[in-house]
Amino acid sequence: MSETSILVVENFIGGKFVSCQEFIDSYDPSTGEVYCKVPDSGKEEVEAAVAAAKEAFPEWSARSPEQRAKVLNKLADLIEANLEEFARAESRDQGKTVAFAQLVDIPSSAYNFRFFASSILHHTTDCSQMDHTGCLNYTIRCPVGVAGLICPWNFPLCLLTWKIAPAIAAGNTVVAKPSEMTSVTAYMLCRLMKEAEVPPGVVNIVFGTGPKAGDALVGHPDVPLISFTGSTATAQRITERSAPYCKKLSLELGGKNPAIVFADADLEQCIQTTLRSSFANQGEICLCTSRIYVERSIFSEFLEKFVAAAKKWRIGAPQDPNNDSGALISKEHQEKVHSYVALAKSEGGIIHCGEGVEKLDLPECNKNGYFMRPTVITGISDNSRVMQEEIFGPVTCVSPFDTEDEAISRSNDVKYGLGASVWSKDVSRVHRVTRQLQAGMVWSNCWMVRDMNLPFGGMKRSGVGREGAKDSYHFFTEVKSVTIQY
Repeated sequence: MSETSILVVENFIGGKFVSCQEFIDSYDPSTGEVYCKVPDSGKEEVEAAVAAAKEAFPEWSARSPEQRAKVLNKLADLIEANLEEFARAESRDQGKTVAFAQLVDIPSSAYNFRFFASSILHHTTDCSQMDHTGCLNYTIRCPVGVAGLICPWNFPLCLLTWKIAPAIAAGNTVVAKPSEMTSVTAYMLCRLMKEAEVPPGVVNIVFGTGPKAGDALVGHPDVPLISFTGSTATAQRITERSAPYCKKLSLELGGKNPAIVFADADLEQCIQTTLRSSFANQGEICLCTSRIYVERSIFSEFLEKFVAAAKKWRIGAPQDPNNDSGALISKEHQEKVHSYVALAKSEGGIIHCGEGVEKLDLPECNKNGYFMRPTVITGISDNSRVMQEEIFGPVTCVSPFDTEDEAISRSNDVKYGLGASVWSKDVSRVHRVTRQLQAGMVWSNCWMVRDMNLPFGGMKRSGVGREGAKDSYHFFTEVKSVTIQY
């Protein structure tokens, strides 16, 4: 696709591309210009996709795990073979840098298929013997049926494949709805399905908005489970819509993730990692650090060095390999993030760098893009909306603390509980603090180091359920207990 042509995306249903009557404009975040038309699908398109998935389910679920794994590995091979094309498309669609997509998004997408192709071969079931009754008990796990998958816009292909891979590995068929703002790499993935020998109907992708396509999918009686990644507010609506059908739900939601920096931390490593955990991918990561609590004795030193490092974070054209971040996803989201900075300023907060403080020098072609510099704020009360609500942008607040108990209490004093970081060389303290933090994932002296065998998910309003090798397998299957008397 040339830089000036308009790409028209089509739904992928039953192994075929299907045109839609209505479309949504999709913008290039780095220029603010429309470059893509995305189907504005609704009930009719979802009905067709669910029907195709239901038809494909008996044959696909009857295949052995080894046969299904072979197909997943082919998809991984094809993504890797087209890595550069996928990375450039993801960058243009989402706003992130090409370099970040090359390093993170696309390799992770291929690995998702490869990982679940392997893990599906190694699950075991339970067995117990009751000699006094002459009975043998064991469990089996069966695929559920048609899985509804709803994916966000911050890691479009990565999080789509993170859901598709375990679902189809377990023998389900799927109807997926990517974000209407980032649909292109999902569309490109559809083009690989035939070559990977994915049977028609096993993977169906319907593009459109949440209120139309998403609602039709969540409310469909023949879709028994929904896996959703996105906002807590949307998850509440999904829960309400699913309740009449008693659907299985996996909800990976927002975060307001703290980092606790103790005086004995390796400050150089901490600052470099926390800079990345605060501002990587334009701060549009559910696990980004948005609250940094620093022990008072090193607070001034940390703040000075952290602000200096943030000022060196390079913002600009996503195609430039020298830039650390690209553009925010949309004009509306940019304005939302800006509003939190304005609120902090109105409440007496100090803006040390970033929005409203530093000038953003952009190439002429990017002047209308949705860019924002990393912003560091101090002097904000823990009760402020800035400290309580998920901003989902390159904004982080730094506050001093005096005691360990205070740091833990303040870290836990939000409605979210997704991730947290603890920086200290004291191993006993790390274990003690980690145990008390209300977060589904805690990193110590690092960030975003992931073993996909382990659970991914949050506490409180950060989600319901977990994802990962075993957890995803359990979600995408139903367990059946069998008792045989001999």
